[in-house]
Amino acid sequence: MNLLYIYIKRLIDIILSGLGIILLSPIFLIIALLIKIDSQGNVFFKQKRVGKNKTHFNILKFRTMKSETPSDMPTHLLGNATSHITNIGNFLRKSSLDELPQLINIFKGDMSIVGPRPALWNQYDLLTERDKFNANDVYPGLTGLAQISGRDELSIYIKAELDGDYVLNMGFWMDIKCILGTVRSVLKRDGIVEGDSKDRK
Repeated sequence: MNLLYIYIKRLIDIILSGLGIILLSPIFLIIALLIKIDSQGNVFFKQKRVGKNKTHFNILKFRTMKSETPSDMPTHLLGNATSHITNIGNFLRKSSLDELPQLINIFKGDMSIVGPRPALWNQYDLLTERDKFNANDVYPGLTGLAQISGRDELSIYIKAELDGDYVLNMGFWMDIKCILGTVRSVLKRDGIVEGDSKDRK
């Protein structure tokens, strides 16, 4: 792990997330209005996730599910997951726009732009596997190597192994690879499996 790059990476995170919050603020406002018009409940969805060194933080997303949906349960355990998703939520999830508020988490220092996706606090099987690859020792990311390598279609072990590969090879070019791969995956909607293995809400 490149210690110098860790400090540079944090500086990049602050600059890019700060700029992103400012430049995308009109889109934030439009999405917030659409959510309020579409269904009752809060604009933002908060969920306890696992951060660096297995500390906990509240991840922020635009709410895509009905307000009565259990908040600490992976989507694939909800049964008919699609019945819980709101009309605007369906669009936000398919476009990954629901993830935009995590720019606030990045700016605050809860997350990084690139890193292992933050696990739910009760996803003990994933956390245990990540321990084997030191993947719990870095900041979780908005996107990561597992996200561009199959996303929801991957088994827990493969996800943890890919997260470990990221930690082992963490550097500028690895982050660029993950960011470019994310753009491609979002445009093609690769690896999204609602109601199967998806942990997003």
